[in-house]
Amino acid sequence: MGEFELIRRYFVPLACSPGSQSVLVGPGDDCAIQRIPAGSDLVFSIDTLVESVHFPLNYRPDFLGWRALAAAASDLAAMGADPTCFTLALTLPEVDESWLRGFAFGLGEAAKAFGLVLAGGDTTRGPLALSVQVHGLVPQGTAIRRSGAGPGDLVVVSGSLGDAGAALQYLDVLSPSADEAYVIERYHHPEPRLKLGIALRDFATAAIDVSDGLLADLGHILEASSVGASIERSRVPVSPSLKRLTGSAACDYALHSGDDYELCVTIPEASWASAPLSLKQQLTVIGVIESMQGLRLDGADVGSGSETVGFDHFRRES
Repeated sequence: MGEFELIRRYFVPLACSPGSQSVLVGPGDDCAIQRIPAGSDLVFSIDTLVESVHFPLNYRPDFLGWRALAAAASDLAAMGADPTCFTLALTLPEVDESWLRGFAFGLGEAAKAFGLVLAGGDTTRGPLALSVQVHGLVPQGTAIRRSGAGPGDLVVVSGSLGDAGAALQYLDVLSPSADEAYVIERYHHPEPRLKLGIALRDFATAAIDVSDGLLADLGHILEASSVGASIERSRVPVSPSLKRLTGSAACDYALHSGDDYELCVTIPEASWASAPLSLKQQLTVIGVIESMQGLRLDGADVGSGSETVGFDHFRRES
């Protein structure tokens, strides 16, 4: 099978599914065309995933399709963007139709779930890797950035943290327990908080998705905003399954491991007080933004944003 037949058979159908009306031209031309409505800003982000770095060898292709789009779409959630479309650059060691069917299925299921339509892309031959670029729209000037946090803002997070990081030790378990299955599913099928991100546009001063670990990602907000923060270990939300599986180490997973794709957000106290209950129920207050720079956990200094340990593609162990 040649490159163009591969695209026609497995990926053009993803461009024909119901999607954003702003995509005027999708796959099949030299470029896609997206029309930006008046009064809107375009936000976009790209994520690259490489086999053995971002996902295991021989990882199920349908899981990979979902995770690849979820990881990219989570950046839209952090900006409060309405999702519109995505592009895909896929590098394959060979044409394996069974693998392609599974990958396209997982990608298509994620696209439908997240409200994204395929606008174009490219395929080539080489070690397995893929890059997904996502586009979203926000009303002009309303995108939530990392740089808006101010002293007195509450630090809040969505959902629970640490499950995906803990799942890594159970991925090869043939008959997982109910708790193991729960964290494994959180790894295979993360759900970017797109609707929550949109709802936070009226309340948040800064936001980031938790992809590299809570301490590391909160550190990026602190750096961008030139502030510090104090958070409390006991307030960091962890799932009952993670508690049962890891005991006293559950909070360490929540603080340091990534791939949960929850949101870490700063909200002024007055805005928090006026926020609807339906929004508050999705979030947990874990700390407060302070004028003194640095990140403090239960009063102990754990470094600045640049020093906080999280996933780093180029860090070498000493």
